[in-house]
Amino acid sequence: MNAITSKFPTASLIDGNWVQSKKTFAVTDPATGEEIARVSDLGAIDARAAIDAAAKAFPAWAAKTAKERGAILERWFDLITAETESLAQLMTAEQGKPLSEARGEVAYGASFVDWFAEEGKRAYGRTIPTTAASRRYITIKQPIGVVAAITPWNFPVAMITRKVACALAAGCTIVVKPSEETPLCALALAKLAVDAGVPAGVFNVITTMDAVAVGNVLCADARVRKLTFTGSTEVGRILYRQSADTIKKLTLELGGNAPLIVFDDADLDQAVAGAMASKYRNAGQTCVCANRILVQSGIHDRFIAALKVAVAKLHVAPGRDPKSTLGPLINADAITKVQALQADAVKHGAKIIVGGSVDGHGAQFYQATILSDVKSEMQIAREEIFGPVASLIRFETEKEAIDIANDTPFGLAAYLFSQNISRAWRVAEALEYGMVGVNEGVFSNEVSPFGGVKQSGLGREGAAEGLEEYLETKFICLGGIS
Repeated sequence: MNAITSKFPTASLIDGNWVQSKKTFAVTDPATGEEIARVSDLGAIDARAAIDAAAKAFPAWAAKTAKERGAILERWFDLITAETESLAQLMTAEQGKPLSEARGEVAYGASFVDWFAEEGKRAYGRTIPTTAASRRYITIKQPIGVVAAITPWNFPVAMITRKVACALAAGCTIVVKPSEETPLCALALAKLAVDAGVPAGVFNVITTMDAVAVGNVLCADARVRKLTFTGSTEVGRILYRQSADTIKKLTLELGGNAPLIVFDDADLDQAVAGAMASKYRNAGQTCVCANRILVQSGIHDRFIAALKVAVAKLHVAPGRDPKSTLGPLINADAITKVQALQADAVKHGAKIIVGGSVDGHGAQFYQATILSDVKSEMQIAREEIFGPVASLIRFETEKEAIDIANDTPFGLAAYLFSQNISRAWRVAEALEYGMVGVNEGVFSNEVSPFGGVKQSGLGREGAAEGLEEYLETKFICLGGIS
C-alpha cells in the first residue's frame, strides 16, 4: 500500500463495520502493472450479511424525512468535494485515466449527491379527481426497499454516486458490489459517507473476485427489491433472468454502439472537437463514446485531415503525468480486443490513418488511432471498441446516415453535427437512442436522464426520472366521506 491508497480503507463495509477477510486480492495500477493495495475478497455469506444489514436499517432510514436524509447527503457531498484531489489520485492509480479527467469525474460524481439531496424532497404524489362523492383518491411515493448495485470500472466514482445518492435520497438502503478492477474508490466513498453520518447498514460495500456467487445472492434474495447495474449487455441479460423469480425492479445501463454523424453543413471545428471529446475521453473506455463516426462525403476528407491534426496533440502517458491526455486501457484483455477489432477491419479494407499499435509507454497503452474506409458490416462497427480507435464511415445522404446509425441492437447514445436546425431536429427524432447530443460531444449531467433503449438497457439514472426508479407509487382510496 502506498501513500495514495493508505488514506482510505481496503476493508469492505457491512452494517457500519469494516470487514477485513483473510482472503484478499490485489488491485493493480494499469499503467505499470504494480500492486497498489489488497482488498477483502468476500463471498456469498458476506453478501447475505450485507443484505441482512440493509434490511434491518431500512425502516428507520425510510422513516426519516427527505430533509433529514438530504442534510446527510449534503455533508457527504461536502466531504467528497473536500477530498477531490485524494479521490482523483486514487482513481488514476487504480483505473488509469489522466488526473485532469479524474478530477472532473469526482466533480461529476459529487454533483449527483448534491442534486439528489434536494431532489429527494420532491418525491411528489398527487390527488386525483374522484368518481364518487363519498371517495377521495390520493397517490403517495414510498421507497422501494433494499437495493443492490453492481458498478463498472470505467467511472469508479460517478457510477457509484449516481446510484447510491439516488437510492439514499429516496429512502432506500443499498448494497454495492464494485468492479474488482476498481474497488478502492467505492470504499473511499463509503468511508466519506460514514463520516457524513450515513447510519450503519444503510450503505454497504462488498468487494469480491467471485462476482458470480455474490451476484446470485443479490438477485435471488427477495428482500432486495431493486437491482441497478451498469455494464455489458451480456451480463445484463444474465442478471435480468436471475432477477425474474423475485420480480425485482431493474435499472440496466448496458452496452452501446454510438454513432457520431457529421453532416456536410456541420461546423468543422465544432465537429472535430466533439468527436475528440466523445471518442478519446478515458481512452475510449466509455459506454457512450463515439463507436462509429459517420461523415458525409462533402466534408469527409477535410474532417479526416482536421481530426488527424487534433489526434496528434494527444499525449499518451500514465495518468499521473500532468501532461497525460490518454492513459492506459484497463487490462490486457482490453488491448487484445482492440487489436482484434482493428485487425479485422484492416483485413476487410479499412485503412490506418494514424496510430494502430501498442504505445511505447507500456503493454496497456494504445496509440490514438484513426481508421478510414470502415464499412458498417465490419466487426469494428458492430461491437463496442472500448479503446482509442476512431472508425470512420463515409455516407452520402441523410437517410443513409440514419439507416446506418440505427442498424444495431443497441441504443444508448448518439451524436450529430449540423448547422441546419431543421435537419438536427429531424435526425435527432429519427435516431433510435435514449440520448442524442446535437453539436455536443459530451452531454451527461446530474439534471438530465441517462439511459438507453433497445438492448442498451432499462430505466434512467439522474434527474427526476432517476429518483422515480427507486420509488413505488401507492394509491389510497379514502371512502365513507359524507
